[in-house]
Formats: sequence, structure tokens, C-alpha cells
Amino acid sequence: MTRGGQPKKTSDPERKCIVTGEVQPKLGLIRFVVGPEGQIVPDLMEKLPGRGIWVSADMEALEMAVKKGLFSRGAKQSVTVSDSLLADVERLLVRRITDLIALSRKSGSAVAGFEKVKGWLSEERAKVLLQASDGSARGKGKLWTPEGGRFFGMLTASELGLAFGRESVIHGALAAGGLTQRVVEEATRLSGLRGNDGGKSIGKGKTTT
Repeated sequence: MTRGGQPKKTSDPERKCIVTGEVQPKLGLIRFVVGPEGQIVPDLMEKLPGRGIWVSADMEALEMAVKKGLFSRGAKQSVTVSDSLLADVERLLVRRITDLIALSRKSGSAVAGFEKVKGWLSEERAKVLLQASDGSARGKGKLWTPEGGRFFGMLTASELGLAFGRESVIHGALAAGGLTQRVVEEATRLSGLRGNDGGKSIGKGKTTT
């Protein structure tokens, strides 16, 4: 199993975490490279040139990489690490996810609001349920994880709001196809950083609440 509870596919490219030494699919890791000034730069798109340095998408692993100077070891050279690196990675992941959800919304593959989300769930159109981490537990408990789908609750109401062009959003849903898989991949990474479980603790299928 990969981080986030997804079955490992034999075709998934694998990389080694510089902290744990574990070889795992890239979906559970974050790539870094050495910038032109010798600084460590996060490469969420995995497109920057240079030798990739991979760390598990886990805040403890990232903190350990910084504290023990493991980026220099991974780069095989002396590097500098910004004091804001961990916050930058989290911020960039949030931006990446909200941008992807926004694109999904524009293509008609994402909705927000309790009634719309409930409708998609009832019609079995929703494949991913998104709920704000700071939303009311009572309100969130009235919705359910799509059968065979995913739940993510690591974004705040204001962050979900950015994705849907509103001040705040508590409930959102994504349909299958389109950019949904990419949202799931990035959300799984962010769940690791924020200590969420990617929805594994949320019951699957419709509840009677």
C-alpha cells in the first residue's frame, strides 16, 4: 500500500526517501532540487532540472531532513535550506490543490455547498468528498464518503473557498475523471504534511445520519 491507503501499482515510478531510506512510489514523496544559488527548492511539478532529492510527504520526515542536514547528503554537496522551507512546501501544495479544484469547477467537475454535494453523493456522481477541517462536525457528519471514492478534510474553509471562488466553503465534491486523480494525489501529500489520514478513518458509503 502507498501513503494515503492507495494500492501500489507496479507501474508507479519509485524513489528513495533520504530520511527513511524507504523506496516507495513517487506519489508518497516530495521532490526537491538544488537551485542555482545552492539552495534547496521544492519541485512539486517534478519538472525542474537537476538531481532529484526525495522526502516522504510527512512533516516529521521533512523536519528531520532539515535538522540533520540530510539535504546536503542527498545532493552530495553543501546546500542552504531556507527557514521557511516547510511552510513553503505546505503553501505550495495548498495552492496546487486549490488551483486544480478551481479548474475542475470551471469544467463542471466540482461543486460546493451542502445541498449540491449531497445531491451528487445521492446520485453517485461524486467520487471525492472535500470538507473543511474547521467546519462544524455536526454538519459534516450529515454527508458521506462516496462508495469506492475518497474523502479529504485537510483544507480549511478559506482554502476551499479559494478553490470555488468564495470567501469560505465547508463542503465540496469532485466527479470522476478530469483532474480528480491529480487532486487526490496532491491532497494525499498535503494530508501527510498536516497529519490527516486522507479520509481512511471516515466510513465508506452512505450513512443514515
